[in-house]
Amino acid sequence: MKIVLKRTDEQVELIKALASRNREVAYQAQVALAEFIGPVLAEVINNAPTVSNLFTSLQFNAEDNPSIPLDLYYDVYDEDYVKVYSQSVAGGLPQNIVQPTASELKIATYRLDTAVAFDKKYAAKSRLDVVSKSFTRVAQEIMLKQERTSANLLMTALANASTGTSSTASDNYHCFRSSAAGRFVLNDLNKLFTKIKRINASFVGGTPSGARRGLTDLIVSPEIIEEIRGMAYNPINTKQAPVSASSPSASQTASNVGIAAPDEIRNQIFSQAGIPEFFGVSLMEILEFGVGKRFNTIFSTVASGVSFADNYAVPANGGTARAIQATEQILVGLDRSRDSLIRAVAVDSDTGSEFTLTADDQFTLRQNKIGYYGAIEEGRMVLDNRALVGIIS
Repeated sequence: MKIVLKRTDEQVELIKALASRNREVAYQAQVALAEFIGPVLAEVINNAPTVSNLFTSLQFNAEDNPSIPLDLYYDVYDEDYVKVYSQSVAGGLPQNIVQPTASELKIATYRLDTAVAFDKKYAAKSRLDVVSKSFTRVAQEIMLKQERTSANLLMTALANASTGTSSTASDNYHCFRSSAAGRFVLNDLNKLFTKIKRINASFVGGTPSGARRGLTDLIVSPEIIEEIRGMAYNPINTKQAPVSASSPSASQTASNVGIAAPDEIRNQIFSQAGIPEFFGVSLMEILEFGVGKRFNTIFSTVASGVSFADNYAVPANGGTARAIQATEQILVGLDRSRDSLIRAVAVDSDTGSEFTLTADDQFTLRQNKIGYYGAIEEGRMVLDNRALVGIIS
C-alpha cells in the first residue's frame, strides 16, 4: 500500500506553500492539503485486502448515537434471544451480549487516531516523496489498529461459536480439526461445507427457505496456500503417512494409499500462481495466520478453555476433543452472504469522509515541522456467529 502525490505544477506549489514564512499562508496550504488527502486515505484504508475490511460498513453522522434494530438482521422465525459480540474500547476484550431480537442495539464506538510530522525543509524543496511517505504512514497506522481490533473480535466470536443440540459439546462448536495434523486436503474443505450448512438450518432444524447459506471465503496462512498448491503433485485423500514409490503392500489400507487429483484440477492449480479461489471459495492469505503468528495466538488465548473435536462428527464414534495446541493453526471460514460482521463508522458532516485529517500546528514554530492529526470513529460487532466456521490444522 502506497500513497503517491503526482508531480504537477499545482501540487508542487501547494507543497511549497506549506513552508511559507507567512504563517497564514502556510496554515491555509496545510488545511487545503488535509482536505484533499483525507478522502483519499479513507478510500485506501477501505479497499486494502485486510481482515478489517471483511466487515460491512454502516455509516452514520458523526454527531449521531448509532443503533441497529436487530429484528431486521434476523429471520422472522429465529430464536427470541441472540448473541452479539462487540467491543467498547479499541483492542478491548470483546463482550458477548445476549439481546432479544426485537430490541434496539446501541453501538459502542471508539476512536482510532494517528499523528505524523515532517521537517519544513522537505516542503520547501518540493520533496513530494517525503510528503507521500508521511501520509502512507498515517494510513498504515490506522490499518494496523483496525487489524488488531478486528482480529480480536473475530477470533473471540469464532472460538465461542456453538450451534446444535448434540450431547457432545465439541460437536456443536463451529471449529473442528483437519483429517490429518498439519495438513489441509479436499476432505477438510468438503467437511467445512457440510458444517456451515448444518449450522444454518432453519428455526426448526430443517431446510431453510429462500437463499441457501454456505461458505464464501476462507482466511488462511501461507502454509495452507502451500498445501493447496501441493495438490498439483501430492495426493489429495486423507492419507496419514507418506506412501512408498513401489506399489502398495497388502498391509497398506485404502486410507493411506495416495490418490492424485484429476489431471484437469491439477493443471488448474499448477497454472494458478496466486490461487485467488479454490472450489468456488475465495481465499485470503494473511501473514498473521499460522503456527505461532499473531492472529493464531489471539485465537489460542480466547479459546484456551474450549475443547474442539479431533474431526467433524468423530467424537460420537469414539474420538476425542481437546483444546488447541501450540503446534496447530486456525483456518477461518466465512459466509459473507449473511449480514453478520458489521462496522459502524462516523462520517464527517463537512467533508463526507470516514477519515478526518486535521492540520496539527503544535510543531510549527519551535521544531520547524509540519504536522497532521488523523482519526476515525468506528465500532465493530458480530451480530450472528453462524457466519463463522473454522478448521484447526
